[in-house]
Order: sequence, then structure tokens, then C-alpha cells
Amino acid sequence: RLSLKTLAAKERSDRAPINVALVIDRSGSMSGDRIAAAKKGAHVALERLDADDIVSLVAYNHEVDVLAETGRLGTKRDALDRAIDKLVASGTTALHAGVKEGGEQVKAHLSDLKVNRVVLLSDGLANVGPSSPAQLAELGRALAAKGISVSTIGLGLDYNEDLMQRLAAASDGNHVFVERPSDLAEIFDREFGDALSVAARDIIIQIECKAGFTPKRVLGREAEIEGSRVTLKLNQLPAETERYVVVELDASASGLASGEGEVASVAVDYLDLASGNRANARSQVTARFTEDAKEAEASINKRVMSQVTEQLATENSEKAVEHRDAGDLTAARQVHADTAA
Repeated sequence: RLSLKTLAAKERSDRAPINVALVIDRSGSMSGDRIAAAKKGAHVALERLDADDIVSLVAYNHEVDVLAETGRLGTKRDALDRAIDKLVASGTTALHAGVKEGGEQVKAHLSDLKVNRVVLLSDGLANVGPSSPAQLAELGRALAAKGISVSTIGLGLDYNEDLMQRLAAASDGNHVFVERPSDLAEIFDREFGDALSVAARDIIIQIECKAGFTPKRVLGREAEIEGSRVTLKLNQLPAETERYVVVELDASASGLASGEGEVASVAVDYLDLASGNRANARSQVTARFTEDAKEAEASINKRVMSQVTEQLATENSEKAVEHRDAGDLTAARQVHADTAA
């Protein structure tokens, strides 16, 4: 289990500037309390930002409208507030197109030294244009490749959790479920608190396994495995936040039966937003070997094994969703039954 956690303080006077697109679902299902709460939450978000932060506002139903082009907040705060107040709910839901346009707005001021983010609020299902979890995850990966994260806020009990969770996860963004519209302002406040605290970006992790240890797979994140080397990338890491992955190794060719041995070296290279410079960290992985089955059993790290189980369940859940979306409910049920077993 490899984990990263930044130690930077959350409150920094020299925090990195934010480049954000607010993307708000204004389809018919958002009418009433929901669109009113979305407006309030968007106003709260603007209050957390400084004059030099970059902001745009995108709203979508079956069509996508850029209500405020990307630019410095200091020159357009009043215009943004007026655009938010004019939001009206109607129509169907082109979620993919809305997020894609939000990404385009962020790209206009893209910078390695900014926190580049799309924040999506939706209460429904994507029903216009690309609409599967896999398609939205692919959009998330494409934006992540540009250094843009997508945070998704699901409102109410009817939205597609699989879709919005995978979109966020693919780009290292946050995903949160909000049951009551009245909680939205607090959620927006928390989301922008997270954006304000991002400490590291463009994080590259390389794990070099020693002779006799073969990497088999990585759980919890996409990774490249080439021979003995595992390479992973993280878009960003907020202050005081932990991200982890689990790497499965085959040690059968190590030839070690007892004592300690080196397993792998880990190198982490990242952009430190506080200094504006690239930095690095290094670590070594060792393991203890024994031929005593009871000793091996007693040494099992239950926390890690519970995370392995959780990651495997997540992978299986995604497979079940793909079967369900393809109309094969029998296969979807079987995957869940196998997971439970």
C-alpha cells in the first residue's frame, strides 16, 4: 500500500490562484427548491474566491450556455451574480456537453501554477449526448491529462451516482452526494475550501521493483506496468489529504525464505504550488520473509486487506454497471453475487 499525504497548512496567504468553471444543471428536474439552492451555492462559491482568481459560469439543459466567459473575478463579480440569479430550470440533460464546455473555459487560462477545476452540479441522469459512466470517465481522463480536475455534486436521490463518481475519480476531483437542497451552500463552501488548499499538482509516481518481484496489477488507480516498473499519475493533492494505491506483487521468484529483503524503490516527482518549483520524495519498500505459516498469518495488515477488498468491490461494481447498461441484468446480478461471496 502506497499512500501520499501533503503536510502543508490549509491557510496560506500565498495560496495558488484558482481557475474554475461552475457548471450548473438547469434541466426541468432542477426546478423549485433545487435551482434556488444551486444559485445560493454558486454565490457562496464566488464569495470564497479572490479578485485575481479566474471564473466562468456554464449552464446546461439539452443545450449548453456560457453565461459568463472565463476571466478575472475582480472585473466580473457583479455580472456573475446577475447571471446566476437569472438561471431558470427547463428541458432535458446534456451533462457531457456541459462538462466539456466547462473544460474548454478552464483551458483558456490553463496554468501549471493554478488550481484548474470544473465544478459540476446535477440532480439527474445524462440523457442527451454521451451518457454512460465509461464515456464520462473518459472525459474525466482527457481533462486530467490537461491538468484539470472535475468535482461533481449529486443533488437528490435520482442522479446517476456511477456516472458522476467515475467522472470525478478519473480526474482526481471530489464527488459528494447532497440529499437536501438546503445543504448545497455548505457543500459549495467545502468544495472551494478544498480548491483553495491544493498543495501539489502533476504528481508522477514511479515504483521500481527489485529482481524477483514482479508487479501484477494496481488497485485504486490506473497505472502503467512495464516489466519491473510501475508508473502512476495524480492530477492534484489538496493539503492534509491522503491518496493511496495498492500494488500486487508476485514474490515467488525472489528466492527469499527468511529475514528482511528490499522489495522496491519509490520515487515521487511533483509540482509544489507553494514554491512554484518541482520537488521530489523517495522511499524504500522492504518486506520480512518467513517459512512459518502462523507467523505470516499473524503479520497480515488488516487495514490494507480491507482496502484491497474495497477496491476489488469497486472494480466489480463498475463491471456490473457496464453489464446493466448493455441490458444484461443476469450478468450484472452474477457479478454482484460473486463480489458478495
